[in-house]
Amino acid sequence: MKESILKELIENKNRHISGQELSEKYGVSRTAIWKYIKKLKEEGFVIESVTNKGYVLKNSPDTLYAVEIKERLKTEFIGKEIIYLNSVDSTNNYGKALATQGFHDGTVIVSEEQTEGRGRLGRKWISQKGKGIWMTIMLKPDVEPDKASQVTLIAALSVLKGIKNIKDIDVMIKWPNDLVIKGKKVCGILTELGAEIDRINFLCVGIGINVNGEEEDFNNMGLNTATSLKIMAGESIERKRLIVEVLEAFENLYKLFLKNESIDYMLEEYKKHLVNIGKDVRLISKNTEVKAIAEDINDKGHLMVRLKNGDLMEVSSGEVSVRGIYDYI
Repeated sequence: MKESILKELIENKNRHISGQELSEKYGVSRTAIWKYIKKLKEEGFVIESVTNKGYVLKNSPDTLYAVEIKERLKTEFIGKEIIYLNSVDSTNNYGKALATQGFHDGTVIVSEEQTEGRGRLGRKWISQKGKGIWMTIMLKPDVEPDKASQVTLIAALSVLKGIKNIKDIDVMIKWPNDLVIKGKKVCGILTELGAEIDRINFLCVGIGINVNGEEEDFNNMGLNTATSLKIMAGESIERKRLIVEVLEAFENLYKLFLKNESIDYMLEEYKKHLVNIGKDVRLISKNTEVKAIAEDINDKGHLMVRLKNGDLMEVSSGEVSVRGIYDYI
């Protein structure tokens, strides 16, 4: 009910809407309407109340309510359904559970915090409450399962585009799933799938962006290799706007991927922002480590590396670490 009333206030932001009007529409008392208005005010919404006129929304806090995001979003299917959570263990975990019940293609799960956020290979991902974007895009792509990893590259370029549409920061992509600014990680992407041999049942594209974290936040957590957009931009970034920018960029790129079943159309732009190219990398698999130089990304989204013996090797799995990335940028 609270979100329904918020939706009414947003849709009628240029006029006062009376408690009686809301009461009749939703079949509750005017006292109940007043209590929901009070709760919204307590959450930081600035709502003007005028006797004999009603309520009008003047300003919103930096919360990620679905109704406020959807009001701005201009997409065909990505984000047409948004699930807002105050707290969750992991938006990807929530998404995988949702997949067992059925979901609309393009559903987005967004949470104010994650208590057990994680990255690739089970690494812990710190998800501060109210200071970042922690979301999962749920998809049902009609492509071969071996193409699923390409969606991670689409997500990375979408986040980069979204950031740059708001602030022209020198953000770069670290293959396969991170975004960095001046050598420090600002975003991680974790794509997980449920599939059969020849078909994908669902994809969970988890995106974690450090948006408004403070320098002392990362220092207190011992994260000297992480940063936030606020630190690098010198000002706070509106999280709702960034979500909209990222989702719109993602849909545009993803629709082309579904049409072509390839990422050829975006490879040049992707590589232009890639920090790995020409850098030393370590290919780590179980107890072995091979040193090489990253040379290119192929049309499957795999990293092409030059080994010490001169051979060219295609890398599609395992961990690839960029040696000295914090010195290179």
